[in-house]
Amino acid sequence: MIDGDQDRTRGGGSHTPVRPERLRGPVEFVGRAAELAQLRRLVATPPCLILLEGEPGIGKSRLVTELLAELPGRHLIGECDDVPEPFPLGVLLDAIRCGADQLGPLSPVAGALAPLLPELADVLPDAPPPLTDPAAERHRLLRAVAAVLAALSPATLLLEDLHWADPATCELLGYLSTHPVEGLAVVLTARTAAPGSSTPIHDALARTPPWSVTRIPLSPLDADDVRRLAARTLRLDDPPQQLTATLLDRTAGIPFVVEEVLRTLAERGGDPMADDSVPFVLRDVLLWRLRPLDEATREVLGAAAVLGMAPDQRILASVLSLDRVAIGAALTAAHRAGLLHDAGDGLRFRHDLARQVVYDLVPRESREWLHLRVARVLEQELPRPVAQLAHHYRRAGSGADFVRNAEAAADLATERGDDATAASFLLQTMDIAELPRPVRVRLAAKLGRSAIDGLSQAEAIPVLERLLADRRLPPGARGELGLVLGRMLRQQGEALRGYTEIERAVPYLRAPRRKAPALAVLAAPDTVVGRHVDDHLARCAEAESAAAASGDPAAHLAVRIARASLLLELGDPAAWAIINELRASEELADRPREHARACLNWAQGALHAGHPEQAEALLAAGRALVDETGYERLTSLVEATQLSLDRTAGRLDGLAERLGRLVASAERMPVTLLDARVELATVLALTATAERAGREYDSPVSRTEGCAGLGGGNRGRKEVESAERALREVVADARRVGAIWPLVQALSALARLTVAGRPDEAVRHAAEALSVVRGKGILAWAADAVLVLAEAAAAQGEPARAAAAVAELEAGIAGRDTPLARAALRQCRDLVPA
Repeated sequence: MIDGDQDRTRGGGSHTPVRPERLRGPVEFVGRAAELAQLRRLVATPPCLILLEGEPGIGKSRLVTELLAELPGRHLIGECDDVPEPFPLGVLLDAIRCGADQLGPLSPVAGALAPLLPELADVLPDAPPPLTDPAAERHRLLRAVAAVLAALSPATLLLEDLHWADPATCELLGYLSTHPVEGLAVVLTARTAAPGSSTPIHDALARTPPWSVTRIPLSPLDADDVRRLAARTLRLDDPPQQLTATLLDRTAGIPFVVEEVLRTLAERGGDPMADDSVPFVLRDVLLWRLRPLDEATREVLGAAAVLGMAPDQRILASVLSLDRVAIGAALTAAHRAGLLHDAGDGLRFRHDLARQVVYDLVPRESREWLHLRVARVLEQELPRPVAQLAHHYRRAGSGADFVRNAEAAADLATERGDDATAASFLLQTMDIAELPRPVRVRLAAKLGRSAIDGLSQAEAIPVLERLLADRRLPPGARGELGLVLGRMLRQQGEALRGYTEIERAVPYLRAPRRKAPALAVLAAPDTVVGRHVDDHLARCAEAESAAAASGDPAAHLAVRIARASLLLELGDPAAWAIINELRASEELADRPREHARACLNWAQGALHAGHPEQAEALLAAGRALVDETGYERLTSLVEATQLSLDRTAGRLDGLAERLGRLVASAERMPVTLLDARVELATVLALTATAERAGREYDSPVSRTEGCAGLGGGNRGRKEVESAERALREVVADARRVGAIWPLVQALSALARLTVAGRPDEAVRHAAEALSVVRGKGILAWAADAVLVLAEAAAAQGEPARAAAAVAELEAGIAGRDTPLARAALRQCRDLVPA
């Protein structure tokens, strides 16, 4: 089965022979002194989260073995599989099982793990009632794991091969990075992501604050380390420099490959300085070890490589139609040849690199046949291992069988609350060219539902775009997929593209209960440029008609929330009656997730209009609901709204640092991130100005005075320059994605920064902000920009230049409940009398 005649060596040269003794025991640990010392320092002072990363064979596992060998205390260890079944948090649950006999008193939330760990039913609290919100259910599961880990601490949690981890595990580790468990040191190993690609663990940790994760990259061994390894392995006092150079050249300094080459040199003897003695690559080492094996043993080893790192003898026997004795004898022979090692629970490949080399030596046609045979055998297992079946059928080239099992794996993941894993399986099905259109549409609809709140949006978006470009797509599917795509784009920060996709989808949405919430999204005025408020009002009216036709309480509620938000932005006092009515209703109380989101949206609208007291109350309610439901995704919005309130109220102490942390750690909600960046730049400028003026920033109105005299001290000047750069970046990003509120605020803040020293530039920024707001039709949003125009005109002795803008503002807010804009208008009238 394995082609053993592909050996390649390089000939030539003769040297004084050095005959090393046969290798005895494992190759000694060399190098990595700095990395090991850093690991020991970190785990000695938990909590901490460490990511040890590097290419395959670089020595990650060996390094953590050295760490744990002398590390006192409890060790919780889990290892990811390369083809895991869809089971959220599987590797973490394995690690928890390691210490289950030492569990102390547990928080009631830990009961959420009871369905996943039935064998621990006697030590876990009773499972709590299920939640209706999948996101809240998932967050409660994360809190449950954290609670159990807290009960097991102090401890060291080691999770290996996280590049194969399920998305739920990665989400939990991201959660632990910002919610560390006291006394818990978390050590992760993962392969470095290939250029231009990523893995769920790298994606999850990339969204965490830089200070929350310590990354320790491992590089190849250097010449000194290779020389020491050669000396110890070959029992040479001083290995020749040329030998070290040859080893480095032929192994790239990858420790596993260096060790295997040195093992081979020690075992076969001869002159290690001969060109044909030092193997060229790992493949040559394994070919040399395959030579003494007979064809039957090679066939078993090839099938084992197809099966995985730790081949099951029972399955191998069924695949090859051999008895267990023959399989065991073949694996034992491979062990003697150094191709497998005893892991304590059976024979397995020494490393995935070794397994991959053996796998690649199996001819392609034979590999496909073996994958198909493995799949047919696994079909008889109960429960069916659908993820493994999908893997083997895909490698066998059986597209229909692959899709059938990938969809089953996705359905299983969805059932277990792991939408991200479901999305990853469904994404793979989209690559099957011969997939019938109805099947593709059905799977794409599932993909959209699973990816909407998961980590797979970036990959799912182009798939949905390609499907929607097909003119033969059925109308119903066009509506549903377009709505999902629009929501994803908005969540990715593409405000205008997302809004446009939802607009296109609405005519194809047949069910009023689906159309009503889609129209409610289009009624929101503060997220998109290029749509007048009259359009939003019309969409809101359409949404109300659709909600009435649907008879669906959830659709009706979504539309009422949208109506209140729209009226609040318009400065219509009727908004407060709707808000108070909704907050007192059982309808909203029974939906805490929607209630939390509504309160936070209304708090932001209240801030926009100039009602800080109401905003404070709504934010407090929203924060309590987020804490109650565990809807972690809204945490950034809670924090961003609080920071905006603090800035409005003049509470600047430590505000820049808090804003900076939010900007660094924000995962999703990119439009909120743009808002936070505007706030950060504004606070930097205000702080610098207040320091120069020798006073404190004390009110919303003084905000409009504060930046008029910028300049002076070096510190203040640097902060203002930094603020200006940040605002220009926000303007560019907001223009690109079509996000109106941060665009108007950034342009107005830029105008404020430049009005003293560069009045012409300030006028340009303010005029653009006013122009953007005219397109929206909510003139209150342009209050600060109009005030800058008035200040610039007054400073230049030409107050009439701004008179038209001031009059436009006055007309635009007449009869509106907009205290902030009215305060700015009073200042404008002091500068530009009517």
